[in-house]
Amino acid sequence: MIKHKLAAQLYTLRNEVKKDFPAVLRELSKMGWAAVQIDGLHGYSAREISSVMKEVGMQTAGMHVGLERMKHDLEAVLEEADLFGTKDFICHSLPDGLQTPEGYASVRKDLLDVAAKVKGTEYRAGYHNHDFEFHTTIDGKFALEYLLEDPAVYAEIDTYWVLKAGHDPLSFIRNYANRMPILHLKDMTADGKQYFAEIGTGLIDFAPILKWGLENGVEWFAVEQDYCPGKPMDSLAISLENLLKLEKTL
Repeated sequence: MIKHKLAAQLYTLRNEVKKDFPAVLRELSKMGWAAVQIDGLHGYSAREISSVMKEVGMQTAGMHVGLERMKHDLEAVLEEADLFGTKDFICHSLPDGLQTPEGYASVRKDLLDVAAKVKGTEYRAGYHNHDFEFHTTIDGKFALEYLLEDPAVYAEIDTYWVLKAGHDPLSFIRNYANRMPILHLKDMTADGKQYFAEIGTGLIDFAPILKWGLENGVEWFAVEQDYCPGKPMDSLAISLENLLKLEKTL
């Protein structure tokens, strides 16, 4: 069953949550999403948002957090994780200046330092990729593989960005069996423009990806669409509908 493992990544709705975060959560719950992945609080308090989520019966599929917060504000990050009832806090991206071999070396050290601080607890520190981590190689590995080499740092692989970098998403995620609690589902348009698409409308075959995830420790499938052709809520509705159709084929 994947219905209870589907989460909407709130970066998709970043403009909407700035206007009325509670209303967005209520609408997503009515739509049928089991969870959301937090991507900033946009002026709201964690306590307020967690209260609304409890009210509507939604869970939290991890939190996206900047590397600087992970390094310098870890106590507050973990307090938010507690409020949201999640174990996972994931570095969502890197600034341009760190996308060099030296930069990746410092990032890996930082991620491992953070992971060491939560070792022996239920918390899990992770890293979310884009395509740029495939543009640099270190010790014969892609920078992404280098960052995730130590299993103390959990993977959060994004299917779209793997394909954008020229690799097969299913083949790549197989390297992270049972150390990827959250998998990012994102489709790519089939029109040659390689743009963001609703799940099930583009190039990526998600059925084997979902099947693999269910068999290899994925706890949440988080749907993210960076940019949508119309209303982001409509795009998420299409993705959810198509995922639920796929579930029947698994």
